[in-house]
Amino acid sequence: MEYSEQVVKLGLTLFELLSEALGLHLNHLKDMECAESILFLGHYYPPCPEPELTLGSSSHADPDIFTVLLQDQMGGLQVLQLISNDKFKSIFHKALAQNAGPRISAACFFGAPLQQESNTRLYGPIKELLSEENPPIYRETTINEYRTYFNSKGLDGNSSLPHFKL
Repeated sequence: MEYSEQVVKLGLTLFELLSEALGLHLNHLKDMECAESILFLGHYYPPCPEPELTLGSSSHADPDIFTVLLQDQMGGLQVLQLISNDKFKSIFHKALAQNAGPRISAACFFGAPLQQESNTRLYGPIKELLSEENPPIYRETTINEYRTYFNSKGLDGNSSLPHFKL
């Protein structure tokens, strides 16, 4: 429990720093409900005697707003791009099988609310970041629409973002 409490605290602090880096007030991303849904996942990958024969996971960018990842020394891993209008970039990553190991990671995914009543809120480029010189790159979308598209296309190594470009 203490680990999860500390990771949530770290994530909320990172949202403040990201807001500030965008030139917005400290709570802007939190006020947009970007940290309302928090999901923890633990991954255990046993050592693989022939890693070159395995697929691992496909290259992908996570469909949440932001991910905090704790991984062991083995390495092999790494969202905010749409609402920052490309000021921040999503990172493509994939899990790789390795013959040394095991490989262990714990991910904390921060996202918008998952409740049904929150599915109508639109997320798009933050208005304060837009100008004549910096027009919106993406259309507004609901988190439900974004996740539905992400899940329907699968982990094909391609970003979901082009689907939402203007």
